[in-house]
Amino acid sequence: MRTVSLMIGLMMACSGVQAEEAAKIGFMSELSGPQAALGQDKLDAFMMVVEQNGGTLGGVPVEVIKRDTQLKPEVASQIADELIEKEKVAIVTGFSFTNIMMAVAKKFADANVIVMSASAGPAPLAGEQCDPHVFVMSKQNDQFAETMGVYAKNQGYERVITLAPNYQAGKDFVRGFKVAYETELQDEIYTPLNQLDFSTEISRIMAEQPDAVYVFYPGGLGVSFVRAYQQSGLMGRIPLMSVSTVDGTTLPALKGSAVGVLSASDWGPDLDNSANQQFVQDFTQKYGRIPSEYAAQSYDAARLLDSALKKVEGNVDDTAALQAAIKAAEFESVRGNFRFNTNNYPIQDFYVFEVVNQDGGETTLKTVTKTLTDAKDSYYQACPMQ
Repeated sequence: MRTVSLMIGLMMACSGVQAEEAAKIGFMSELSGPQAALGQDKLDAFMMVVEQNGGTLGGVPVEVIKRDTQLKPEVASQIADELIEKEKVAIVTGFSFTNIMMAVAKKFADANVIVMSASAGPAPLAGEQCDPHVFVMSKQNDQFAETMGVYAKNQGYERVITLAPNYQAGKDFVRGFKVAYETELQDEIYTPLNQLDFSTEISRIMAEQPDAVYVFYPGGLGVSFVRAYQQSGLMGRIPLMSVSTVDGTTLPALKGSAVGVLSASDWGPDLDNSANQQFVQDFTQKYGRIPSEYAAQSYDAARLLDSALKKVEGNVDDTAALQAAIKAAEFESVRGNFRFNTNNYPIQDFYVFEVVNQDGGETTLKTVTKTLTDAKDSYYQACPMQ
Protein backbone atom coordinates (compact mmCIF):
# COMPACT_ATOMS: atom_id res chain seq x y z
CA MET A 1 0.00 0.00 0.00
CA ARG A 2 1.32 3.37 -1.02
CA THR A 3 1.34 5.69 1.95
CA VAL A 4 1.65 9.41 2.00
CA SER A 5 3.04 11.49 4.84
CA LEU A 6 1.69 15.01 4.94
CA MET A 7 3.91 17.42 6.81
CA ILE A 8 2.21 20.60 7.85
CA GLY A 9 3.99 22.78 10.33
CA LEU A 10 6.16 25.82 10.28
CA MET A 11 9.20 25.16 12.44
CA MET A 12 9.12 28.53 14.08
CA ALA A 13 12.83 29.15 14.34
CA CYS A 14 13.89 32.57 15.42
CA SER A 15 17.51 33.68 15.36
CA GLY A 16 19.53 31.55 17.74
CA VAL A 17 16.46 29.53 18.79
CA GLN A 18 16.08 25.91 17.69
CA ALA A 19 12.74 24.97 16.11
CA GLU A 20 10.31 22.98 18.20
CA GLU A 21 9.84 19.31 17.44
CA ALA A 22 6.49 18.71 15.70
CA ALA A 23 3.75 16.85 17.55
CA LYS A 24 2.81 13.81 15.45
CA ILE A 25 -0.88 13.21 14.76
CA GLY A 26 -2.07 10.20 12.79
CA PHE A 27 -5.12 10.55 10.52
CA MET A 28 -6.80 7.28 9.55
CA SER A 29 -9.81 7.16 7.27
CA GLU A 30 -11.12 5.94 3.93
CA LEU A 31 -9.41 8.05 1.26
CA SER A 32 -10.16 5.85 -1.75
CA GLY A 33 -13.13 3.90 -3.08
CA PRO A 34 -16.86 4.70 -2.75
CA GLN A 35 -16.48 6.02 0.81
CA ALA A 36 -13.55 8.35 0.09
CA ALA A 37 -15.74 11.47 0.30
CA LEU A 38 -16.27 10.88 4.03
CA GLY A 39 -12.57 10.67 4.80
CA GLN A 40 -11.70 13.57 2.51
CA ASP A 41 -14.30 15.84 4.10
CA LYS A 42 -12.88 15.09 7.56
CA LEU A 43 -9.30 15.57 6.39
CA ASP A 44 -10.13 18.86 4.64
CA ALA A 45 -11.82 20.27 7.74
CA PHE A 46 -9.05 19.16 10.09
CA MET A 47 -6.30 20.55 7.87
CA MET A 48 -8.20 23.82 7.40
CA VAL A 49 -7.77 24.49 11.13
CA VAL A 50 -4.07 23.55 11.01
CA GLU A 51 -3.50 25.81 8.00
CA GLN A 52 -5.44 28.71 9.54
CA ASN A 53 -3.13 28.36 12.56
CA GLY A 54 0.00 28.57 10.41
CA GLY A 55 0.81 24.87 10.64
CA THR A 56 0.27 24.62 14.38
CA LEU A 57 -2.23 23.46 16.97
CA GLY A 58 -2.03 24.91 20.45
CA GLY A 59 0.89 27.03 19.32
CA VAL A 60 3.12 24.04 18.50
CA PRO A 61 3.93 22.72 15.02
CA VAL A 62 2.13 19.52 14.08
CA GLU A 63 2.88 16.76 11.61
CA VAL A 64 -0.30 15.15 10.32
CA ILE A 65 0.37 11.68 8.92
CA LYS A 66 -2.57 10.56 6.79
CA ARG A 67 -3.29 6.95 5.94
CA ASP A 68 -5.98 5.28 3.81
CA THR A 69 -7.59 2.31 5.58
CA GLN A 70 -9.37 1.24 2.36
CA LEU A 71 -12.29 0.26 4.62
CA LYS A 72 -10.39 -2.94 5.48
CA PRO A 73 -9.84 -3.81 9.17
CA GLU A 74 -6.70 -5.81 8.35
CA VAL A 75 -5.20 -2.80 6.54
CA ALA A 76 -6.18 -0.54 9.45
CA SER A 77 -4.43 -2.87 11.89
CA GLN A 78 -1.21 -2.69 9.83
CA ILE A 79 -1.45 1.10 9.71
CA ALA A 80 -1.92 1.22 13.47
CA ASP A 81 1.25 -0.81 13.96
CA GLU A 82 3.15 1.59 11.70
CA LEU A 83 1.82 4.71 13.41
CA ILE A 84 2.67 3.30 16.85
CA GLU A 85 6.04 1.67 16.19
CA LYS A 86 7.57 3.69 13.35
CA GLU A 87 5.91 7.11 13.42
CA LYS A 88 5.41 7.15 17.22
CA VAL A 89 2.28 9.30 17.02
CA ALA A 90 0.86 10.74 20.23
CA ILE A 91 -2.68 11.17 18.88
CA VAL A 92 -4.69 9.54 16.12
CA THR A 93 -7.92 10.89 14.61
CA GLY A 94 -10.19 10.37 11.61
CA PHE A 95 -12.24 7.12 11.70
CA SER A 96 -15.41 6.98 9.62
CA PHE A 97 -16.49 3.37 10.09
CA THR A 98 -17.15 1.42 13.25
CA ASN A 99 -15.50 -1.81 12.08
CA ILE A 100 -12.25 0.10 11.49
CA MET A 101 -12.47 1.82 14.87
CA MET A 102 -13.09 -1.46 16.68
CA ALA A 103 -10.14 -3.08 14.92
CA VAL A 104 -7.57 -0.60 16.23
CA ALA A 105 -8.86 1.39 19.24
CA LYS A 106 -7.58 -1.05 21.87
CA LYS A 107 -4.23 -1.37 20.09
CA PHE A 108 -3.71 2.39 20.25
CA ALA A 109 -4.94 2.64 23.84
CA ASP A 110 -2.60 -0.14 24.97
CA ALA A 111 0.26 1.78 23.32
CA ASN A 112 -0.66 4.95 25.28
CA VAL A 113 -1.86 6.75 22.12
CA ILE A 114 -4.91 9.01 22.40
CA VAL A 115 -7.72 8.21 19.95
CA MET A 116 -10.09 10.99 18.83
CA SER A 117 -12.74 9.56 16.55
CA ALA A 118 -14.29 12.18 14.31
CA SER A 119 -17.20 9.97 13.20
CA ALA A 120 -17.36 6.37 14.38
CA GLY A 121 -19.04 5.91 17.77
CA PRO A 122 -19.39 2.17 18.44
CA ALA A 123 -21.58 0.97 21.30
CA PRO A 124 -18.95 -1.31 22.93
CA LEU A 125 -16.53 1.60 23.43
CA ALA A 126 -19.29 3.70 24.99
CA GLY A 127 -20.02 1.02 27.57
CA GLU A 128 -18.01 -1.79 29.11
CA GLN A 129 -14.99 -1.35 26.77
CA CYS A 130 -14.62 2.40 27.33
CA ASP A 131 -11.07 3.63 27.82
CA PRO A 132 -9.58 6.93 29.07
CA HIS A 133 -7.45 7.06 25.89
CA VAL A 134 -10.51 6.98 23.59
CA PHE A 135 -12.62 10.07 22.83
CA VAL A 136 -15.51 10.25 20.36
CA MET A 137 -16.17 13.70 18.88
CA SER A 138 -19.33 12.76 16.98
CA LYS A 139 -21.93 10.67 18.81
CA GLN A 140 -22.71 7.13 19.88
CA ASN A 141 -24.00 5.44 16.72
CA ASP A 142 -27.46 4.81 18.15
CA GLN A 143 -28.15 8.50 18.84
CA PHE A 144 -28.79 9.70 15.28
CA ALA A 145 -31.08 6.69 14.97
CA GLU A 146 -32.83 7.47 18.24
CA THR A 147 -33.40 11.03 17.01
CA MET A 148 -35.14 9.78 13.87
CA GLY A 149 -37.01 7.11 15.85
CA VAL A 150 -38.50 9.80 18.08
CA TYR A 151 -39.43 11.80 14.98
CA ALA A 152 -41.11 8.79 13.32
CA LYS A 153 -43.06 8.09 16.51
CA ASN A 154 -44.18 11.73 16.75
CA GLN A 155 -45.30 11.66 13.11
CA GLY A 156 -47.51 8.65 13.82
CA TYR A 157 -45.91 6.34 11.25
CA GLU A 158 -47.26 2.85 12.00
CA ARG A 159 -45.50 0.82 9.31
CA VAL A 160 -41.78 1.48 8.79
CA ILE A 161 -39.15 -0.43 6.80
CA THR A 162 -35.49 0.00 7.81
CA LEU A 163 -32.45 -0.61 5.59
CA ALA A 164 -28.74 -0.53 6.49
CA PRO A 165 -25.42 -2.21 5.60
CA ASN A 166 -24.80 -5.48 7.40
CA TYR A 167 -22.04 -4.46 9.86
CA GLN A 168 -21.77 -3.12 13.40
CA ALA A 169 -22.73 0.49 12.68
CA GLY A 170 -25.65 -0.58 10.49
CA LYS A 171 -27.01 -2.72 13.30
CA ASP A 172 -26.42 0.09 15.83
CA PHE A 173 -28.33 2.55 13.67
CA VAL A 174 -31.30 0.21 13.30
CA ARG A 175 -31.32 -0.81 16.97
CA GLY A 176 -31.31 2.81 18.11
CA PHE A 177 -34.21 3.62 15.79
CA LYS A 178 -36.26 0.70 17.11
CA VAL A 179 -35.67 1.62 20.75
CA ALA A 180 -36.96 5.16 20.24
CA TYR A 181 -39.71 4.29 17.73
CA GLU A 182 -41.27 1.78 20.15
CA THR A 183 -43.32 0.07 17.40
CA GLU A 184 -42.65 -3.22 15.65
CA LEU A 185 -41.00 -2.71 12.26
CA GLN A 186 -42.82 -3.75 9.11
CA ASP A 187 -39.52 -5.03 7.71
CA GLU A 188 -35.81 -4.91 8.59
CA ILE A 189 -33.38 -5.25 5.66
CA TYR A 190 -29.58 -5.56 5.80
CA THR A 191 -27.42 -5.36 2.68
CA PRO A 192 -23.72 -6.12 2.01
CA LEU A 193 -21.41 -3.21 2.91
CA ASN A 194 -20.20 -2.88 -0.70
CA GLN A 195 -23.61 -3.22 -2.41
CA LEU A 196 -24.46 -0.34 -4.75
CA ASP A 197 -27.43 -1.86 -6.63
CA PHE A 198 -30.64 -1.50 -4.62
CA SER A 199 -33.18 -2.56 -7.25
CA THR A 200 -34.24 -5.63 -5.25
CA GLU A 201 -34.73 -3.60 -2.06
CA ILE A 202 -36.68 -0.88 -3.93
CA SER A 203 -39.00 -3.56 -5.30
CA ARG A 204 -39.62 -4.85 -1.77
CA ILE A 205 -40.49 -1.36 -0.58
CA MET A 206 -42.90 -0.85 -3.49
CA ALA A 207 -44.55 -4.17 -2.75
CA GLU A 208 -44.88 -3.61 1.02
CA GLN A 209 -46.05 0.05 0.80
CA PRO A 210 -44.90 1.26 4.25
CA ASP A 211 -45.84 4.59 5.84
CA ALA A 212 -42.17 5.58 5.78
CA VAL A 213 -38.67 4.21 5.10
CA TYR A 214 -35.64 4.69 7.34
CA VAL A 215 -32.09 4.15 6.03
CA PHE A 216 -28.45 4.43 7.04
CA TYR A 217 -26.28 4.44 3.89
CA PRO A 218 -23.15 6.63 4.19
CA GLY A 219 -21.08 7.94 1.29
CA GLY A 220 -21.41 6.23 -2.08
CA LEU A 221 -24.02 3.86 -0.67
CA GLY A 222 -26.26 6.82 0.06
CA VAL A 223 -25.84 8.27 -3.42
CA SER A 224 -26.85 4.96 -5.00
CA PHE A 225 -29.81 4.33 -2.71
CA VAL A 226 -31.31 7.84 -2.86
CA ARG A 227 -31.00 7.93 -6.65
CA ALA A 228 -32.72 4.55 -6.91
CA TYR A 229 -35.46 5.71 -4.52
CA GLN A 230 -36.06 8.90 -6.52
CA GLN A 231 -35.95 7.18 -9.92
CA SER A 232 -38.47 4.59 -8.77
CA GLY A 233 -41.02 7.32 -8.08
CA LEU A 234 -41.08 6.67 -4.32
CA MET A 235 -39.74 10.11 -3.40
CA GLY A 236 -42.63 12.29 -2.33
CA ARG A 237 -44.94 9.28 -1.99
CA ILE A 238 -43.29 7.47 0.94
CA PRO A 239 -41.25 9.68 3.32
CA LEU A 240 -37.55 8.79 3.34
CA MET A 241 -35.95 9.24 6.77
CA SER A 242 -32.18 8.83 7.00
CA VAL A 243 -29.03 9.18 9.06
CA SER A 244 -25.54 9.84 7.62
CA THR A 245 -26.93 9.44 4.09
CA VAL A 246 -27.64 12.94 2.71
CA ASP A 247 -25.00 15.49 3.67
CA GLY A 248 -22.16 17.57 2.26
CA THR A 249 -20.39 14.45 0.99
CA THR A 250 -23.35 13.18 -1.05
CA LEU A 251 -25.44 16.26 -1.96
CA PRO A 252 -22.99 17.46 -4.67
CA ALA A 253 -23.70 14.19 -6.51
CA LEU A 254 -27.37 13.86 -5.60
CA LYS A 255 -28.39 17.49 -6.18
CA GLY A 256 -32.15 17.86 -6.64
CA SER A 257 -32.81 14.12 -6.53
CA ALA A 258 -32.42 14.27 -2.72
CA VAL A 259 -34.89 17.12 -2.11
CA GLY A 260 -37.35 16.09 0.57
CA VAL A 261 -35.15 13.48 2.25
CA LEU A 262 -35.05 13.83 6.04
CA SER A 263 -31.84 13.44 8.02
CA ALA A 264 -31.08 13.22 11.73
CA SER A 265 -27.81 14.64 13.03
CA ASP A 266 -26.07 16.61 15.74
CA TRP A 267 -25.09 19.30 13.23
CA GLY A 268 -26.44 21.19 10.25
CA PRO A 269 -25.11 24.10 8.19
CA ASP A 270 -27.85 26.45 9.43
CA LEU A 271 -27.24 26.02 13.19
CA ASP A 272 -27.28 29.53 14.59
CA ASN A 273 -24.01 30.10 16.44
CA SER A 274 -20.98 32.17 15.51
CA ALA A 275 -18.51 29.27 15.40
CA ASN A 276 -20.71 27.39 12.95
CA GLN A 277 -21.36 30.39 10.74
CA GLN A 278 -17.60 31.01 10.45
CA PHE A 279 -16.89 27.33 9.79
CA VAL A 280 -19.48 27.02 7.01
CA GLN A 281 -18.27 30.24 5.41
CA ASP A 282 -14.59 29.26 5.53
CA PHE A 283 -15.14 25.68 4.36
CA THR A 284 -17.44 26.69 1.49
CA GLN A 285 -15.07 29.38 0.30
CA LYS A 286 -12.03 27.11 0.47
CA TYR A 287 -13.48 23.91 -0.99
CA GLY A 288 -16.45 25.07 -3.06
CA ARG A 289 -19.01 22.84 -1.33
CA ILE A 290 -21.03 22.87 1.87
CA PRO A 291 -19.44 20.84 4.66
CA SER A 292 -20.92 17.60 5.95
CA GLU A 293 -21.46 16.45 9.53
CA TYR A 294 -18.19 14.51 9.07
CA ALA A 295 -16.35 17.76 8.32
CA ALA A 296 -18.04 19.54 11.24
CA GLN A 297 -17.04 16.84 13.72
CA SER A 298 -13.46 16.72 12.42
CA TYR A 299 -13.27 20.51 12.58
CA ASP A 300 -14.37 20.31 16.21
CA ALA A 301 -11.68 17.67 16.83
CA ALA A 302 -8.99 19.99 15.48
CA ARG A 303 -10.33 22.95 17.48
CA LEU A 304 -10.42 20.88 20.66
CA LEU A 305 -6.87 19.62 20.06
CA ASP A 306 -5.80 23.23 19.53
CA SER A 307 -7.22 24.06 22.97
CA ALA A 308 -5.82 20.95 24.68
CA LEU A 309 -2.30 21.24 23.25
CA LYS A 310 -2.17 24.87 24.31
CA LYS A 311 -3.22 23.86 27.81
CA VAL A 312 -0.37 21.31 28.12
CA GLU A 313 2.08 23.63 26.33
CA GLY A 314 2.59 21.07 23.58
CA ASN A 315 3.80 18.34 25.92
CA VAL A 316 2.25 15.26 24.29
CA ASP A 317 4.40 12.93 26.41
CA ASP A 318 2.25 13.67 29.49
CA THR A 319 -0.68 11.55 28.35
CA ALA A 320 -2.69 11.99 31.55
CA ALA A 321 -2.49 15.78 31.34
CA LEU A 322 -3.42 15.72 27.65
CA GLN A 323 -6.39 13.44 28.35
CA ALA A 324 -7.59 15.83 31.05
CA ALA A 325 -7.21 18.81 28.72
CA ILE A 326 -9.23 17.06 26.01
CA LYS A 327 -11.89 15.93 28.50
CA ALA A 328 -12.36 19.55 29.64
CA ALA A 329 -13.54 20.39 26.09
CA GLU A 330 -12.72 24.07 26.46
CA PHE A 331 -13.40 25.15 22.88
CA GLU A 332 -16.22 26.73 20.90
CA SER A 333 -18.03 23.91 19.09
CA VAL A 334 -19.86 24.38 15.81
CA ARG A 335 -22.68 22.47 17.50
CA GLY A 336 -22.99 25.05 20.27
CA ASN A 337 -23.85 22.65 23.09
CA PHE A 338 -21.00 20.14 23.61
CA ARG A 339 -19.36 18.45 26.58
CA PHE A 340 -18.04 14.97 27.31
CA ASN A 341 -19.90 12.44 29.41
CA THR A 342 -18.06 10.11 31.82
CA ASN A 343 -17.42 7.64 28.95
CA ASN A 344 -15.74 10.30 26.73
CA TYR A 345 -18.74 10.45 24.37
CA PRO A 346 -20.51 13.80 23.84
CA ILE A 347 -23.54 15.21 25.60
CA GLN A 348 -25.26 17.35 22.97
CA ASP A 349 -28.45 18.26 21.08
CA PHE A 350 -29.87 16.39 18.08
CA TYR A 351 -32.00 17.61 15.20
CA VAL A 352 -33.99 16.53 12.15
CA PHE A 353 -33.10 18.29 8.88
CA GLU A 354 -34.66 18.27 5.42
CA VAL A 355 -32.88 18.53 2.06
CA VAL A 356 -34.09 21.70 0.30
CA ASN A 357 -33.16 23.77 -2.74
CA GLN A 358 -31.55 27.15 -2.08
CA ASP A 359 -32.31 30.22 -4.19
CA GLY A 360 -29.21 29.60 -6.29
CA GLY A 361 -30.31 26.07 -7.08
CA GLU A 362 -27.87 24.30 -4.76
CA THR A 363 -29.19 21.76 -2.28
CA THR A 364 -28.59 22.06 1.44
CA LEU A 365 -30.00 20.92 4.78
CA LYS A 366 -32.57 23.01 6.66
CA THR A 367 -33.48 22.46 10.30
CA VAL A 368 -36.96 20.98 10.81
CA THR A 369 -36.94 20.43 14.56
CA LYS A 370 -34.74 19.79 17.60
CA THR A 371 -35.67 16.30 18.77
CA LEU A 372 -33.26 15.60 21.66
CA THR A 373 -31.76 18.15 24.08
CA ASP A 374 -28.58 17.63 26.11
CA ALA A 375 -28.77 13.95 25.23
CA LYS A 376 -26.58 11.21 26.73
CA ASP A 377 -26.02 7.88 25.01
CA SER A 378 -27.62 4.69 26.30
CA TYR A 379 -24.39 2.91 27.29
CA TYR A 380 -22.45 5.30 29.53
CA GLN A 381 -23.64 3.78 32.79
CA ALA A 382 -21.91 0.50 31.84
CA CYS A 383 -18.59 2.34 31.46
CA PRO A 384 -16.29 1.83 34.47
CA MET A 385 -14.94 5.41 34.12
CA GLN A 386 -17.47 7.01 36.47
